[in-house]
Amino acid sequence: MINCPLLRAVAACALALSAAAVGHAQQPGPSRGQSGPPARQPVGPPVGQPARYAGLPAVDYKVGPNDVLAITVFDQPQLTGRYMVQADGSFTFPLLGRVSVGGLTVRAVENEVRDGLAKGYLKNPQVGVSVEEFRSQQVFIVGEVRQPGILQFTGSMTMIEALARAGSTTERAGIEAVIVRTPDGVSPPNEAALARAQKGDDANVIRVNLETLQTGALSQNVTLQSGDTIFVARAETVFVSGQVYRPGEYPIRAGMTVRQVLALAGGVTDRGSTRRIQIIRHTDGRETTIAADQQDIVRGGDTILVRERFF
Repeated sequence: MINCPLLRAVAACALALSAAAVGHAQQPGPSRGQSGPPARQPVGPPVGQPARYAGLPAVDYKVGPNDVLAITVFDQPQLTGRYMVQADGSFTFPLLGRVSVGGLTVRAVENEVRDGLAKGYLKNPQVGVSVEEFRSQQVFIVGEVRQPGILQFTGSMTMIEALARAGSTTERAGIEAVIVRTPDGVSPPNEAALARAQKGDDANVIRVNLETLQTGALSQNVTLQSGDTIFVARAETVFVSGQVYRPGEYPIRAGMTVRQVLALAGGVTDRGSTRRIQIIRHTDGRETTIAADQQDIVRGGDTILVRERFF
């Protein structure tokens, strides 16, 4: 189970800094602590905090269709305003007509407008351009996060920021996430493709250990690209039944023992026997019943049955 306040603090700081930058740029107009493992905490900020991200674009952010540009021409209020980039990568600007900006950086857009106005319209025009709404580039996040869906890509985004914007992982999240990097023009992977990516070994798949990420390991805080799909897999689970206080399904991590799982289930009741524990396991379609010791390692899909004492 994952439990580290460091990642939550880093994510919260990233959001706070991003929100502060935008505000400046856009001034208006269950678990017991016995012998079991620690309870899983979500990766990302606490649930009550906002998961939105409104950071300024990276220097190399490339403008595309549906982006909304805020263009300021100093001392020329009639030219200052918001302009949406159309599907063909251009927008209409007073005096200049259609201006093609698809694939250009924000700085290049500034130069394009400035050069156009300097050709017979204004003397030494001063032009500022920023992206007011990011709509052309996206990152997709699915699986065990609180707010799965589409994240608007602002030219610079890391794994921690994406998880924060998705509201953090759920309590049922596993310890690994995969990032599927699709080439330009290729649709995001469907559910079947994500399942294959999780199990396979593909050069376009990046694996992130969420437990290691929470320790602050920068190697796991992958820098994302437009079009990436993040899949946070559900943790493997076991079922606990019989003479325990809280029978049910519980997520596990690698290496967990019968003793640790029983602790998650509240422990063995007075009527139960720790010497009469069985693991019911399905392997290759066949069911096997194993007489278990409390130190035995459990597997995903196991059913742990605690039977009554003889007397």
